[in-house]
Amino acid sequence: MHPGLAAAQTPDKPAYIMANTGQVVSFKTFDDRAIQMAHLLRKLGLKRGDHIAILLENHPVFLQICWAAHRIGLYYTAISYRLQADEAAYIVNDCAAKVLFTSTAQLPLARKILDHIPGVEALYLVDGEDAPFRNLDSALQDMPLTPLEGQEHGADMLYSSGTTGRPKGIKRPLPGEPLEVPSPLFKLVYALYMTPGKEMRYLSPAPLYHAAPLRYCLTFLAAGQTCVIMEHFDPEQYLQLVEKYRITHTQLVPTMFVRMLKLPEEVRRRYDLSSLSCAIHAAAPCPVPVKEQMLDWWGEVVYEYYAGTEGMGFCAITPQEWLLHKGSVGRAFLGEPKILDDDGQLLPAGEIGTVYFANGLQFEYHNDAAKTQAATNSEGWTTLGDVGYLDAENYLYLTDRKAYMIISGGVNIYPQETEDVLITHPKVADVAVFGVPNEDFGEEVKAVVQPMAMADAGPELAQQLIDYCRERLSHIKCPRSVDFEAELPRHPTGKLYKRLLKDRYWPARS
Repeated sequence: MHPGLAAAQTPDKPAYIMANTGQVVSFKTFDDRAIQMAHLLRKLGLKRGDHIAILLENHPVFLQICWAAHRIGLYYTAISYRLQADEAAYIVNDCAAKVLFTSTAQLPLARKILDHIPGVEALYLVDGEDAPFRNLDSALQDMPLTPLEGQEHGADMLYSSGTTGRPKGIKRPLPGEPLEVPSPLFKLVYALYMTPGKEMRYLSPAPLYHAAPLRYCLTFLAAGQTCVIMEHFDPEQYLQLVEKYRITHTQLVPTMFVRMLKLPEEVRRRYDLSSLSCAIHAAAPCPVPVKEQMLDWWGEVVYEYYAGTEGMGFCAITPQEWLLHKGSVGRAFLGEPKILDDDGQLLPAGEIGTVYFANGLQFEYHNDAAKTQAATNSEGWTTLGDVGYLDAENYLYLTDRKAYMIISGGVNIYPQETEDVLITHPKVADVAVFGVPNEDFGEEVKAVVQPMAMADAGPELAQQLIDYCRERLSHIKCPRSVDFEAELPRHPTGKLYKRLLKDRYWPARS
């Protein structure tokens, strides 16, 4: 039920393997280092409910720090190293971190924020020494290897990706239970995806600073299973790793599916993927044709869930169910989904509205009571701001995010549907669809496309894509114009920073 128990039972078993270097960290090493770090944090004066910050790439020490903080009731905030200095400093200050861990690779960013994080009392470099950053290994030399008394669960406090504004910390109450009591996430993942008594190997291809990769790695480690951690996602390397390590479980985002499907056929068929029994995807809507192709390729092993870092609700669907309910993200396993109109009234099955969850887990947006209140209705139900509907069997279908809805001539258009069509075109690597100003209709549909080859970008391909869309959708949903970009601003976890694109076309907006 936690990695310390696995370390006692199978000390030499690999806890995780770094994909690029092949470095193996055993369960004993993983747990010993975490115990020493926990002692260090206590020696520094941190107590239950205090915060630490982690500014790291997918580094071998990353999960050790998280497990150290978790086992003594601390909050740990992982920060994206892709942020600008003011963004990173804002998160460190907002979460009130008392300790900051970073690496040599992230020193340039860490140094930029030093003068702007006055609340941080200790700075550690996990793979070197560069004043004022202390070497972590040196600091741990005299720390005991015996667990502290009264250990209880800590928690992550991660920040939203900021796709629609300033990121906010998502804070859940500490459970106040001993480590031996399994967390709600452990019980849920174990019940849905794990096979008791079976050896499992989990492949994590995404940044560990994001909620799903971090939480699922820690969950599989708690189950005593080995994780393989990719430093960066590469579609062919991913397939190589599945074959090499006989991966049984993995979690991806739809953009990773798309990138693998765009590989040449001979590359896709080169690798033995028969060990895969559970490939989970989430974080962003998956176009139906993309998922159909993945099921054709990998077989009925592609599982899906819908949830948020907030933990307010959790829906899941098996591949067998999905084939009967194509496009659905499943039925609820945590919380009760409700569909409300703009006046807050419940809508019947089949009617599109804002998705809320009743009876979900508690959370708040740290230092932002207004945002917490905006996500909560008078009944105490909470929402991520997604739009969708329930069918007669209570399967949930997502239409789009409410913030991305286009209103053209009084008609509501959800761009996800258009994106799902365009991404299937063989010359499209990525696409974003949103509304731009139109004098007569208020807004019109615009597509910004990342082509497979920039040499193809131009009026001829733009018209091909418009025609391709019009053959498959109502014309009002299709782009009236197409622009091209060499790369779209997409988060490694699959989320698209559509705001950064859209704002270019609305120069008068604040």
